Amino acid sequence: MDIKEKALQKHYDWAGKIEVISRAPIETREDLSLAYTPGVAQPCLEIARDPDLSYKLTRRSNLVAVITDGTAVLGLGDIGGLAGMPVMEGKCCLFKEFGGVDAFPLCVKSKDVDEIVRTIELISDSFGGINLEDISAPRCFEIEAKLKERLDIPVFHDDQHGTAIVVGAAMMNAVKCAGKKLSDVTVVINGAGSAGVAIGKFLLKLGIGNLIMVDIGGILNKDEKYLNPAHAEMSQITNKENRKGTLTDALKGADVFVGVSKPNLVTSEMVKSMASKPILFPMANPNPEITYELAKESGAYIVGTGRSDYPNQINNVLVFPGIFKGALACRAKAITEEMKLAAAYAIADLVPEDKLSPEYIIPSALDKSVAEAVAKAVADEWENSQK
Repeated sequence: MDIKEKALQKHYDWAGKIEVISRAPIETREDLSLAYTPGVAQPCLEIARDPDLSYKLTRRSNLVAVITDGTAVLGLGDIGGLAGMPVMEGKCCLFKEFGGVDAFPLCVKSKDVDEIVRTIELISDSFGGINLEDISAPRCFEIEAKLKERLDIPVFHDDQHGTAIVVGAAMMNAVKCAGKKLSDVTVVINGAGSAGVAIGKFLLKLGIGNLIMVDIGGILNKDEKYLNPAHAEMSQITNKENRKGTLTDALKGADVFVGVSKPNLVTSEMVKSMASKPILFPMANPNPEITYELAKESGAYIVGTGRSDYPNQINNVLVFPGIFKGALACRAKAITEEMKLAAAYAIADLVPEDKLSPEYIIPSALDKSVAEAVAKAVADEWENSQK
């Protein structure tokens, strides 16, 4: 069987990848009285008196909701929340395994922005944080923005910010490994959806020299009128030379390619047209914009993909367990831009300079020490910001 067949069979075997485990023993009458009636009335009264005690008297302090509407599931598109449930369960597994964070999958049966926002707002008291997942652009931007205004717990759209943080960490080390400076490089991002836009904004915060964004209609430039607000915004803060044309035109002389789009869009000739020691992050999953083998054959100095069967796997699992672990630990009310930057630097710093190489620019996705480092960096940044 190939991996798809094996995965399907395992999902039949598992009948769900998560379950609820009781933390309170229920074996005697006293156990029942302490965990449930009549004893449970006392913590209820305490929380009614002081809602903040919900973080000490319930699991809220370590519980995240993983929420989707199923409109942008992996590379499968709009397949609905129910069909996206295996992904949400998988995400919850990763939260627990890598960050020790309890997470619960929720699929919202709606595509209406206000309905989704209101639904999440109404259930938010049950959770310490909200992880938005697989929601299509541009609705995902609006949903996240409205929730941040209304909630006093962290809201994090992982497809945007988790991807941006892990790409940023890989970028810092890749550029260093190539003997270049962030302030000097030109980065081309192919795919101007939620992930591409977030990556672009984050790389600009890191201080890259020039950013060129390409979407299905070509290079985003200052002369076009875009109906998509995110495209309109990015067209005004990128593309210093105001280049026009296709991905082929964008990659000429560029130092870095980042792909969050579709398979097989980058050719050998495109790679050869890039600057010396080209860096490629073709991250379309499961099939990238250019294969690892072809990229290397074409002269790529560093290649990072979203896949686990090649070096330099650029995967969000390096980010979200630690981000929430740290945010929950310090009772952060939001995940700020500074916390995201702290997370990226923490991940990058886990690769020692004497170990840095074209095949090792980012920690393994299976390295459980990453979440601890990210959590500490995130919590420290929040606490410092509150002084």
